[in-house]
Order: sequence, then structure tokens, then C-alpha cells
Amino acid sequence: MDKQKIIEMLNQDIEGEHAAIIQYLSHAYAMGEGEMSCEIEALAREEMRHLDWLAETVAELGGTPSLERGVMRTGGKAVSDWMSNDILQEDDAIKLYKEHIKAIDDPKLKRLLKRILSDEESHRGDFVHFVDKAKKERSTDLRGDKKDEVTEVLNWGIEHEYTVILQYLLQSYLSPNAETNKDLQDQAINEMQHLGWLAEEIIGGGSHPVIEHTKVDRSRKTVDMLRADIKIEKEVAEAYDRAAKKIKDPGLKKLLIRIRDHEIYHTDVFTDLLKEEEK
Repeated sequence: MDKQKIIEMLNQDIEGEHAAIIQYLSHAYAMGEGEMSCEIEALAREEMRHLDWLAETVAELGGTPSLERGVMRTGGKAVSDWMSNDILQEDDAIKLYKEHIKAIDDPKLKRLLKRILSDEESHRGDFVHFVDKAKKERSTDLRGDKKDEVTEVLNWGIEHEYTVILQYLLQSYLSPNAETNKDLQDQAINEMQHLGWLAEEIIGGGSHPVIEHTKVDRSRKTVDMLRADIKIEKEVAEAYDRAAKKIKDPGLKKLLIRIRDHEIYHTDVFTDLLKEEEK
């Protein structure tokens, strides 16, 4: 099969994984703390692993991993409805992986896709179980409709975190420097933590997290990537600092300062990497 066609198929799979990650995380956050929400977050992490494998494969084939997000199913009044939607999301993934396994003749790629398919079939069974569990436990949507300045600040933070997660991951797949790749992935993981903390704060405050991102830098040269990363980290650290000074709640203020300090650390990491690249 033509290499470009394979890249297109794998990018289609990446977009499906991307959609599943955000859909499942949204459901887990909205349920609050508890056994089932933790299990759903664990499934989202497995989908992240799939995305990582697929993106690395696309890059190895000479392509650019897609940053697009597939269609999500976010409707439903009850938690059991969400779990039914998650089953449908897995049905889509299972169908697509089976089609791609059949179409691709490369044994190594077939093996990878079969491995992912096995997880998706297991995930489907988990969500079938969660439908009944949600009904029995009468799980509820903890998100509210509160709109205030604090919610705006926190949703701005989510928007930033989501953006740089995608940016750093994309850069890690495209940069030829192994040390840079590792550091970019490490910082992306840290930004994922930030996103989760912010989303939980919003829900705890009676509001609704909006998990969307803005424009992602798509530089191809490592030095340009790192310069873009340093720029955005400096800007965001200052923004978190300003926000922390305005927030009255001591717990939330402490969280924003903690995230600010992480962003300053990221700036230092990227600055060191840039110096090495420029030698």
C-alpha cells in the first residue's frame, strides 16, 4: 500500500483517539471523585498511549501527526447516557481499526493496530459495565452553570494547557533530538496535570470546564520550536501570576502560583535546550 495512504489511515486513528481522550476526561471530571471516574481517567490514559504510538509511527513514516480531533459524543442527561455514548465511541474505533488492519499489509503496523484494537474491545466492555454501575449508584453531573471571573480565568488556563500539550507532543514527534523529545514529552505530561487540576477546580466551584485549544505552533526546526515554547511559557507564567494576585480564595491562589512556578521551570528547561541546539 502507498505510504501516504497509510499515513492518512493512521492520522484518522489518531483523531479518533484524540476525541476519545477528551470525551472520557470530560465525563470523568464531571463525575467528581470516585472509583468510576478514576477508572475512566485510566482508560483515557490508555487512549493517550495509543495516540503516542500512532503519532510516532506517522513520524517514522515521514508524515506529520494530525492535531485534529475527531467527533465527540458529549450529549446525554444522565451519567449512564454518557457511558452509552462512550460505548458508541469505542464501536467507531473498533470498526475503523478492523478496516485498517485489513487494508494495511505491513506486518509491523498490523501488529500495532491489533494491539490497540484489543484495548478498544476491552474498553467497550468496561463502558457496558459502567452503564449499569452509573444507574445503580445514581451518579450525577456535578457541573454547574455558574459564570464569573474566576471561571473565566480557569477556562483560560485550560485553553492554554490544552494548546501546549498538543504543541509539545507534536514537537516531540518531529524533532530529531532525542533529549529534546524526552523533555518536551515530560513538560506535556506536566501540562496535562495542570489541565486536570483546573477542570476539577471549575467543577468544584459550580461551573463548567471548556476543554478547547487555540492555535498550535507548527514550526519544523527544533530551534524555532523551542523559541516559540519559551515565548508562550513566559507569557503564561506572567498571566498566572497576575491571576493569582486577583484571586481571593487561598487554595485557588496557591494552585495558580504552583502552576506559574511550573511554567517558569518549563521556560528554563526549554532555554537550556535552545542553548544546546544553537551551539
